[in-house]
Amino acid sequence: MAALTLTRVNADVHSVHLPDGSHVGNLKRIGAVWKFKAIGYDAAGNVIPGGGPLTDRHNTPFAAPDADVVSATLD
Repeated sequence: MAALTLTRVNADVHSVHLPDGSHVGNLKRIGAVWKFKAIGYDAAGNVIPGGGPLTDRHNTPFAAPDADVVSATLD
């Protein structure tokens, strides 16, 4: 998988995107742990929590929102 990018939404959330800009999830800080929350979309554009191309990586924990570490781990 190509490198993912992170976009800060607020102090506790970063959105996760594929190189083409597709939104595939969020990193959410829960206590002291950051967790990847997969997101998919249906044909009508409705959000499918826990879905999408990285559904099997849903709830993967991270120490910090680091794009290189997130890309390597979710690959």
